[in-house]
Amino acid sequence: MIFLFLVLPFQVSVGGVNGSSVFRGTLTNRISSGVTGLNGPLSCVRVASARSFSSSADLPPHQEIGMPSLSPTMTEGNIAKWVKKEGDQVSPGEVLCEVETDKATVEMECMEEGYLAKIVQGDGAKEIKVGEIICVTVEEEGDIEKFKDYKPSSSDAPVAPSESKAKSEPAESKAEEKVPAKAPEPKAPKTEEASRSGDRIFSSPLARKLAEDNNVPLSSVKGTGPDGRILKADIEDYLASATKGGKGDTFAASGLDYTDIPNAQIRKVTANRLLASKQTIPHYYLTVDTRVDNLIKLRGELNPQQEASGGKKISINDLVIKAAALALRKVPQCNSSWMNDFIRQYNNVNINVAVQTEHGLFVPVVRDADKKGLGTIGEEVKQLAQRARDNSLKPQDYEGGTFTVSNLGGPFGIKQFCAIINPPQSAILAIGSAEKRVIPGSADGQYEFGSYMSVTMSCDHRVIDGAIGAEFLKAFKGYIENPTTMLL
Repeated sequence: MIFLFLVLPFQVSVGGVNGSSVFRGTLTNRISSGVTGLNGPLSCVRVASARSFSSSADLPPHQEIGMPSLSPTMTEGNIAKWVKKEGDQVSPGEVLCEVETDKATVEMECMEEGYLAKIVQGDGAKEIKVGEIICVTVEEEGDIEKFKDYKPSSSDAPVAPSESKAKSEPAESKAEEKVPAKAPEPKAPKTEEASRSGDRIFSSPLARKLAEDNNVPLSSVKGTGPDGRILKADIEDYLASATKGGKGDTFAASGLDYTDIPNAQIRKVTANRLLASKQTIPHYYLTVDTRVDNLIKLRGELNPQQEASGGKKISINDLVIKAAALALRKVPQCNSSWMNDFIRQYNNVNINVAVQTEHGLFVPVVRDADKKGLGTIGEEVKQLAQRARDNSLKPQDYEGGTFTVSNLGGPFGIKQFCAIINPPQSAILAIGSAEKRVIPGSADGQYEFGSYMSVTMSCDHRVIDGAIGAEFLKAFKGYIENPTTMLL
């Protein structure tokens, strides 16, 4: 059992005859974790409040609770709903509210007894920065009324990266003024090439912020700064041309009937991670056709035994997960991550399984899949998929994966596709549908039917060389075409 400590800011106001002073401390968010698999599951998440004392007549002793960091990549969260109401008594272990993180919806628990005096961020509040005050609790019931008009001071808000960027606006504006509106004509081709080299788009922080606020894709804007860098003025020119019916017609053409659908937090995070993956990871793709007649036959033999013992049916996807896990054990180079100065090769084979839901794309993890039986894998996948659809996945359900399998064949009949790598992993396996083909028979002039499934592996070329990727697919194909070897 280990303990991780996440630090959240709190502020204590002390007023007196000669004025008031402000003291800053920390709220500790304790996560108790049992280590299993790669990083270990997070068995519980609690927000432990620190006591704040004030001699001010207006504000009795109270506790200001900030938005906790409930996942490694979380920078902000949304309040799904408050379970407790203002004035309710709270006890350790009771759920205060449900927080929508970048991964799932997580219950936030109370650590000390008291009363919920003020809810600062109500139901549905969005994009609350980690550390930003969301509620206030007091020890005495009689103190609740004193927080009726409570509002956190501006100094309570966490300093976001965007704020620090905003401070540099004057300096950047001066730099932009010195840059001519258009690059010299002879250098234009070189500028365009530099700005798009390696699929990266160079832009200033102000330009990125303005583009994000106005839903402008940076790939559609030509930069006029040094080496093709996109400046704030370039975005303003783009928006001006859109208003006049220029480049932006595709986004706001007159006469179009449309509905704007708000993006959930999970969709925003998925979009950013996939975009970063395609821009920063050198993808390449390997495709192999595997004959699945023996696999289908084995499944038909195992499922009656499963049903007789009270278990659930084994799917083709369960067999694919097992085959991929065993292939990773044979070719561990594909079970790795790029860490800049070194390549980290994992000893655990934890397979993420892509699950599409109405809330967005989730990738729950089957831990140590190479060591588990087909029945256990099938049971876990079904439970995890249901939790994903219910939007009730916990951090331990999706963290710590080392390889991902995405199947669009069985559910949707997609013949073949190329998936985007799920960072920090170095590969993802895309499973297509099985189809019958006519193949040569054992004797001349004879033909037979065989069922084949197309499998495409997306690889990070920094980690997996082409020959290594081919070696993995060879091992995977061996298990699929001779599935009894997975049972040995």
